[in-house]
Amino acid sequence: MSAKLNEEKIQNALESVKNAAGEAVFAPESISGIVIKDGNVGFAIEIAEADAPNAKEFQKLAEDTILALEGVFSATAMLTAHRAPQQSAAPQSSQASSKAPKDGPHKPAKHIIAVASGKGGVGKSTTSINLALALQAKGKKVGILDADIYGPSLPRLIGINRKPQTSDKKLLPIEAWGLQTMSIGYLVAEDAPTIWRGPMVMSALEQMLKDVAWDGLDVLIIDMPPGTGDAQLTLSQRAELAGAVIVSTPQDLALIDARKGLNMFLKVNVPVLGLIENMSHFICPSCGERSDIFGHGGAKREAETLGMPFLGEVPLQMAIRETSDGGTPIVASQPASAQAQRYLEIADNLIASLEATVTQSPDIIFE
Repeated sequence: MSAKLNEEKIQNALESVKNAAGEAVFAPESISGIVIKDGNVGFAIEIAEADAPNAKEFQKLAEDTILALEGVFSATAMLTAHRAPQQSAAPQSSQASSKAPKDGPHKPAKHIIAVASGKGGVGKSTTSINLALALQAKGKKVGILDADIYGPSLPRLIGINRKPQTSDKKLLPIEAWGLQTMSIGYLVAEDAPTIWRGPMVMSALEQMLKDVAWDGLDVLIIDMPPGTGDAQLTLSQRAELAGAVIVSTPQDLALIDARKGLNMFLKVNVPVLGLIENMSHFICPSCGERSDIFGHGGAKREAETLGMPFLGEVPLQMAIRETSDGGTPIVASQPASAQAQRYLEIADNLIASLEATVTQSPDIIFE
């Protein structure tokens, strides 16, 4: 029986890889973030910037090396390219250094909007996909990035789950319902756990922003992971967000967490474009009686209290859940339905809020 998998065994296997000249391919100090769970192995490797064009080859070599070990069911390598720090002419202030530099031509869309929540289970992903489709219905070229590394839902929501193709060392977004889409869910099995630590997650998010061949987008919707941790801060500071939309259910507990998410964006100088109240009420399909299961109007009152736009409310209805589970989002599959009209109204309000927020920046105004 072989020795139990552990970090040392993974480290030694990677260090033992040699090139044709007999030199080690992966230096010991370049390997980090090793995580092992039920035979699934994840790790990060830092390569020199000069080796970045060959990153795919290095990644495959590393993963194949670990897959060859007994007891390994899957291996996921996240490669990052190290860049030597450049000296600046003058030191930056602490306020300036807290924000990442602009990416210029690498910016994936004219307008990047984060859809966020302070907690999970409020319907943020369903809101994101239908909001993206509603913006598309308004004449915008739209993409959606599923940034929830640990719980990607976009493949299920659009009814497509296949590995994306590559071109010129970039991932090609998966086309669905007229949207350009990308998710870590396309790259891993649906039931495979993502067992990465923080640095690997942040590297993956940056790669999905910059190493995907987004094509001429007016709007990129980022379906954010729930909470206010490293992943949220990375996206908030590096994605050049035009603004954020907060999704909450009406009850007080959800609003407490929504407030935390809202305050996070304010602290990193990202405008909050408005709040959406999801699962606002329920209409019984049999008797037509309305029930405010989670209360009603909480998000609207919160928006008024905070001086934020209230973008609209979406009811708790079976048609929205059924189309989401079935990979046929309601705005695309039933555009004339009352439920789809709610999202279209929210899209109108969002466009108005965005234009009002960025009137000083002509390149951000919708044409």
